[in-house]
Amino acid sequence: MKVFLLLALLLCAHAEAKLVKYPKNYVKGAIEGRVVGGTNATLGQAPYQVSLQTWYGSHFCGGAIISENWIATAGHCVVNTDPENIMVATGTVEWQKPNATYYASSIHVHCHYNNPSSHNDIALIRLNSSIVFNDRTQPIALPTEQMKEGDEVILTGWGSTELYGDTPDNLQIIYLKYLPHKSCKEMHDDDPDLDVGHMCTYTKYGEGACHGDSGGPLVNDGKLVGLVNWGMPCAVGYPDAHASTYFYTDWIRRVTSGTTKCFS
Repeated sequence: MKVFLLLALLLCAHAEAKLVKYPKNYVKGAIEGRVVGGTNATLGQAPYQVSLQTWYGSHFCGGAIISENWIATAGHCVVNTDPENIMVATGTVEWQKPNATYYASSIHVHCHYNNPSSHNDIALIRLNSSIVFNDRTQPIALPTEQMKEGDEVILTGWGSTELYGDTPDNLQIIYLKYLPHKSCKEMHDDDPDLDVGHMCTYTKYGEGACHGDSGGPLVNDGKLVGLVNWGMPCAVGYPDAHASTYFYTDWIRRVTSGTTKCFS
């Protein structure tokens, strides 16, 4: 089953998901770990990381601070969600103990989200007040060039410690490798859901994203290069697919500057 990687318990309330077949060699429950295969992040190690939470304080997706008023995340995290139902927790490695919280004023999902299926899975959240930056809360810049095969990519998130498991208390961090689009397509048997707007990461069996990581940041050389989209759950030997912020840079700039009407 290919799945979007938001917290499974909130799947119905916060996303549209498409169920597809498991890969042939997939064994349910075979992998247990963190983000999967990661370690505890230290405070301030990923100051751009945010936890998207319900109004009653439950984590359901990750996101990245790109300016004092804007959060980047995956489209499937927030599609069909009212802004007043989203709280953004910043400046922490413990999602239940944020340094500060902010609320959404508007949600801007890509106008061609999920059309075709799983394409354009990116969204921006405008906050109703400006983020106060400090040593544990900082924005991250967008990329200015394409990555090369084997480049290091840092993934952080509060993804499940096992398939359909609980959210870990502490932010997890793992160092992955960028996989070019052609190689990623081959490993996914030319899956049409993997389009040019995706970038892939892969190191080995037992390392990768899991539920609760959706929308979370992937970083290379201090730049936000991806937002977690989907994968074969979880870390079972297939690349994970993420929205490429390099591909969507112009869209992000148009939305944040208010020069596009393509919000939904």
